[in-house]
Amino acid sequence: MMKIVSGNSNRPLAEAIGAYLGLPLVKATVKRFNDMEVFVEIQENVRGQDMFIIQSTSFPTNDHLMELLIIIDALRRASAKRITAVIPYFGYARQDRKPGPRTPISAKLVANIITHAGADKVLTMDLHAGQIQGFFDIPTDNLFAGPVFVRDIKQHNNLSNTIVVSPDVGGVVRARALAKRLDVPLAIVDKRRERAGESEVMNVIGDVAGKSCILVDDIIDSGGTLVNAADALLAKGAKDVSAYITHGVLSGGAVARITGSKLKTLVITDSILPTEAVRIAKNIRVIPIAPLIGEAMGRMNREESVSSLFE
Repeated sequence: MMKIVSGNSNRPLAEAIGAYLGLPLVKATVKRFNDMEVFVEIQENVRGQDMFIIQSTSFPTNDHLMELLIIIDALRRASAKRITAVIPYFGYARQDRKPGPRTPISAKLVANIITHAGADKVLTMDLHAGQIQGFFDIPTDNLFAGPVFVRDIKQHNNLSNTIVVSPDVGGVVRARALAKRLDVPLAIVDKRRERAGESEVMNVIGDVAGKSCILVDDIIDSGGTLVNAADALLAKGAKDVSAYITHGVLSGGAVARITGSKLKTLVITDSILPTEAVRIAKNIRVIPIAPLIGEAMGRMNREESVSSLFE
């Protein structure tokens, strides 16, 4: 039998997944001592159960990662049959390689820590880099928000005048996959980043004149790249620009930057708990991913194919 435990990173998402599967969340205490140490107590018998922990490692990343590790340890010591770490947003994913000498590959380190804590499987979504699946020495399923985005795009856009755009060269594979599903053309914004946190748009590859452009990416953090890309597309004659981004990190002044930009709409999923600023932003819309993750979890419990969700 499967059971679901939630950390504190995104309890509404965990509750929505539980509702989809018809399962109440396991009663558990996940709290802080006065010195901010994490304390976990599982308040139900989980011996021999197929356990799923819902926990995005979003801001504050280290706190939520520590919660995940301690919940895994608590379940392992409580004799759970199998422990799956469901990490809708995998923090540290952008540190997937050595960008220079004497720098870490933190995504690999975090994968090791989760494995050694006692997780048997990992379920995540739209990893920043596909090779991170190989960083784990345990089975790891990487879901794609693409099918959810495709349905939403078809509801809100006239596909006969739509073009999918990658905001940089590195995201071309993701953008091409979405364009193929929608049967629309593809364009690319070629940018040169002068220094960390800043981006300078250089050129648009493809004909966007008179078209409704849909920018697609996995993470939006500061929002600078997206806003610059939208400006470049409009300068090339685009009719309007929307964006579909899986993980809305939206740090610092990102929400204000988006609301003050020329973006028609930014659509994100609730893989990261939306802040109040996100919820009230006039041009940001959040779509649910609980059905997608819940369906994958149910298939894992029944030992059925997860990849067939995306065929």
